[in-house]
Amino acid sequence: MKISIDIFVDGYLNSLNRWYIIDNTPSSLEKNLSLFSCAFELKVNIIKKMKKLIIDAVKENIFFMVISNNNTYSVTHENSKNNYEKLIVLLVNFLKKNNLEISDIGSIYINRGPGSFAGIRNSFSTIKAIHMIKKIDYYCFSFKDFENENDIEYENIPHLCSKFNLKKNLIKPYYIS
Repeated sequence: MKISIDIFVDGYLNSLNRWYIIDNTPSSLEKNLSLFSCAFELKVNIIKKMKKLIIDAVKENIFFMVISNNNTYSVTHENSKNNYEKLIVLLVNFLKKNNLEISDIGSIYINRGPGSFAGIRNSFSTIKAIHMIKKIDYYCFSFKDFENENDIEYENIPHLCSKFNLKKNLIKPYYIS
């Protein structure tokens, strides 16, 4: 672990156009270092939580994507009753494969339809459970929300949800009869 300590500058000599330095280390250096350490931990946690998870279980395939800074990871699974019943297992395995955990996710984006009733129901119940336990906010979107947009790709879903002011933690499903 590398620690650097700044030297505090105490003045400026106008006549020489130079800074002069007086070793003016505060007596509360330990307090400042511990505050810095706490701020650093907070910043690391905020960066860690910026990962976004997208779940779409209403189409032909179950689709998961994680967007993390400049990286995206995705996987698809067959849209079947067996896979719906183990949706959380598929999700946890996907995250593990990419060295992530559910607690690393900052927000979840879930397709609310129109589409498969079973896919919508199971993905909603999974996300509601994660929200109750981990307090991760979720946004329910529909591709119908973005009808006038040209560039509708999964990578753009978080931006589009912000652009169209989709409310968090609100579920309004579209079912196909």
